[in-house]
Amino acid sequence: MSRRPRLTQPRHTHHRRQQSGRAEPIEALVSEIGARGDGIAQSDQGLLFVPGTAPGDRVLVRPGPRRGEGRAAELLEVLEPGPDRVDPPCPHAKSCGGCSLQHIHPDTIAGTKRSILADALAHRGFDADIVTETRSVGPGTRRRLRVAVRRLGGRTVLGFNERASGNLVDISVCPIARPELVSLFPALRKLAASLNSLGKGGDFQLTLTETGVDLLIVPMRDVDPDLGERRRMVDFAEDHDLARIAWEIDAIPEPIVARRDAVMRFGGVPVALPMGAFLQPSAEGEAILVELVRAAIPGGADAVADLYSGCGSLSLPLVADGRNVLAVEGESAPVGALRAATGGMRVQTECRDLARAPLTVRELDRFDAVVFDPPRAGAAAQAEELAHSKVPRVIAVSCNPSTLARDLRLLVDGGYVLDRVVPVDQFTWSAHVEAVAVLSRPTE
Repeated sequence: MSRRPRLTQPRHTHHRRQQSGRAEPIEALVSEIGARGDGIAQSDQGLLFVPGTAPGDRVLVRPGPRRGEGRAAELLEVLEPGPDRVDPPCPHAKSCGGCSLQHIHPDTIAGTKRSILADALAHRGFDADIVTETRSVGPGTRRRLRVAVRRLGGRTVLGFNERASGNLVDISVCPIARPELVSLFPALRKLAASLNSLGKGGDFQLTLTETGVDLLIVPMRDVDPDLGERRRMVDFAEDHDLARIAWEIDAIPEPIVARRDAVMRFGGVPVALPMGAFLQPSAEGEAILVELVRAAIPGGADAVADLYSGCGSLSLPLVADGRNVLAVEGESAPVGALRAATGGMRVQTECRDLARAPLTVRELDRFDAVVFDPPRAGAAAQAEELAHSKVPRVIAVSCNPSTLARDLRLLVDGGYVLDRVVPVDQFTWSAHVEAVAVLSRPTE
């Protein structure tokens, strides 16, 4: 749980305006961390949202523009650190906007993630006690990174944006990421500098698979690389033992070099990932989600539907448990990858847009359990159908507390009982939180 000090009034509550129109600096005491990762402090102007602060920090801030129920504020100085403040491990922490919480003690972060989830559920009428303690994943585990590159005259910058800014911070290390990805940063800068077709820059999407790094290059402009650039990318893949490289044009990845399939194992089954396919940020986070979903499905449940199934990270462990699984996904490439990997296994696949054409009550009622893991927009249409179904057990996996709470309210209003919600912190040092919710249909 987070160690939070009691909220007190700031020492200076006066507020004057400078001739420039900017607010005078004031002192404030940070009481907690909000849903965006900013510290929340009280002042004579109401709530202040102060990035880079921790609970208990006494700070000097400059109030800024209105934001929601308060004002954004610029942190000028930490006058007295609170008990939850720690030294950030990353040398880029003050400038890079990729992480917002690494200056806060891990126990406090875990409590904050639980509170973010509980607050979202409370807005839909749920009791905070339904939320368990947070399951956390540590740094150095992230296997997916999307880094920006900019070609600025004689130099090339690779990194992440400053907080609330379009300025790019050139980074040399990234403590949240797997070392295999970070070690490529210097070589990726040189590669970007040699690719004139990038124009001013673009993004490098890196995925560490079991067979090597999968690199997708997304230029800022839709321009095909020339023959020489293609040759340089082939050489880069050879020199650094990458699995493959693709170049995205009009949102479609074009393979440049494929030395081997980019493979991940789900439930012990090797699956060749489509380029750009969704993958949980870390293997450790994925393992927690799989564990929670497996534990939530009753032993006698035979028929299970896995909705928004992707490439099968949840489907295949359930098949390994002896379940008969229907895996439904809206994109054809993941469906094809899962189908190719599971010939003769106890899994059926279907490509279907569940937002426009959710499984109907009639289709759902044959299942003993349903799992759904939608994108951030949630699964409102599918939750509506589930709410009228007879499915005994429903497990919702979500990376958006707000849409999760909405979908859970639909299910509970339809007669389900919300048993528990487990926060999973696999987005290390960010304000994002994953969750697994378990619901049961009472027997008549």
